[in-house]
Amino acid sequence: MLSTRAEIALAITREAGDLARHWFDKSTLRVDTKSDGSPVTQADQEIEQMIRDALSENFPDDGIMGEEFDDVVGSSGNRWIIDPIDGTKSFVHSVPLYANLLAYEEAGEITFGAINLPSAGVLVSAEKGGGCWRNDEPAAVSDRTDLDGAYLMATWLEDWKPDTIRDLNSRGVILRTWGDAYGYAMVACGHADAIVDYTTKAYDLAPMPVIIEEAGGRFSSLDGRRNFDCGNGIASNAHLHDSIRQLVN
Repeated sequence: MLSTRAEIALAITREAGDLARHWFDKSTLRVDTKSDGSPVTQADQEIEQMIRDALSENFPDDGIMGEEFDDVVGSSGNRWIIDPIDGTKSFVHSVPLYANLLAYEEAGEITFGAINLPSAGVLVSAEKGGGCWRNDEPAAVSDRTDLDGAYLMATWLEDWKPDTIRDLNSRGVILRTWGDAYGYAMVACGHADAIVDYTTKAYDLAPMPVIIEEAGGRFSSLDGRRNFDCGNGIASNAHLHDSIRQLVN
């Protein structure tokens, strides 16, 4: 049974997905460039504002952190973390693997997370102690224990060292760039065995600790900390975590 808070959060996430799909299907979409060189669209801003408004209405005491607008400091000591469109580059190039991300941080720990892939028809979510779910069905990581044949996801390869790629390939690891939040959803649902990101922001990874762990896997930074705000991350089925982390460091 989900808490009332999680049920409301999932409803907000689904509404964000409806809005994202509306923009995704439009033939014209204005794309601007932020100061860090990353793209931002009117859809990013409109979706985040919608989520913020809904959260403020339902949880007025909580803080809010998001990609597009300034942080809101709440009185509860807890906060919501938003990425309105994770995978904006995919979104603007008509690749349906973008996601809406929402997480709840309570007393310094992520206790709820959602990865909504509206154009792919997939919603993966978890609440602490309640398991991981894919479209209302239980989700679990793979049981693979051997690197040979393991599927390792990457968001992009620009920040991967060629020697690392060769080392992984020599051990039979299959490297694929089905990344961003979609890769984490694949790991949580057992369709891939691990994902590594060398360059991230907090809102990219906030839902992942609870989703991956409730699915039976393991999430950490590349130096092994159970922290989504270290600028990088690795999620796995737990069996392969330390082996892959050693190879990619």
